[in-house]
Amino acid sequence: MPLDTFLALVLFAFTTSITPGPNNMMLFASGANFGFRRTIPHMFGIGAGFFSLLLGVGLGLGALLHTVPALYTALKFGGGIYLVWIAWKIATSRSLSEGMESVKPMSFVAAAAFQWVNPKAWVMAVTAMATYTNPELYVASVLIVGLAFAAVNVPSVSTWAGFGSALREWLSDPVRLKWFNVTMAALLVVSLWPMLK
Repeated sequence: MPLDTFLALVLFAFTTSITPGPNNMMLFASGANFGFRRTIPHMFGIGAGFFSLLLGVGLGLGALLHTVPALYTALKFGGGIYLVWIAWKIATSRSLSEGMESVKPMSFVAAAAFQWVNPKAWVMAVTAMATYTNPELYVASVLIVGLAFAAVNVPSVSTWAGFGSALREWLSDPVRLKWFNVTMAALLVVSLWPMLK
């Protein structure tokens, strides 16, 4: 891959990873509600799940979705319904969690699996594979795209958990926390709009 193409790929990976979307809204809320340390498995789950999604799209799922558009539509709307459910859980959360057993941050496995129904993740993966792979060195370029995202994704998304964690003290007021969680849930739902068109 030429250097200028690789740099464009890294910029695309950074921009799509750090801009608001379902993952970042959930990480922001998780950082605020559970703290940065307890959100780490969620962050790494996003990275691992998105890497596996990129490889899956690059090695055949992208072509399948192009051939069967109804499958892509079902994935988008199924993912959207799941995100609305997550938004509801965020909106109805009313206390900062310090080790409460009944309230837990998203696990590594759940965050990784979520990437497979996250509409923004699918759009990112399909766009990245369509734009930055080289047909002559296809498998190698799929791996390069995946590794570029792996290097950029976790540091990018961790900033959102960090911002949320930094607000924990301010959010110790139950009224502020209530409105913060309702706002994060609303932003999570709004983040779906461009992907569900």
